[in-house]
Amino acid sequence: MKQKALTHFAVCLNNQGYEASLEIGKLYRVINDEQAQASGLIRIVDESGEDYAFSTQRFYPVELPQNVEEVLLATA
Repeated sequence: MKQKALTHFAVCLNNQGYEASLEIGKLYRVINDEQAQASGLIRIVDESGEDYAFSTQRFYPVELPQNVEEVLLATA
């Protein structure tokens, strides 16, 4: 998965090994991290509220309507 720089959210498709940190089907906030992307990783704010790098294969980037994205980013 190649992450666009403007992708702010992704849905979890695989939480194997990270069941306490990730929920399948849940929308997660993406933190832009070029170093992680270069290594095939995506930086996600997980259930703990902290951001961690996970394999991009665990997530699918989601484009949301601008008004929805603004509300979600404002509450983060």
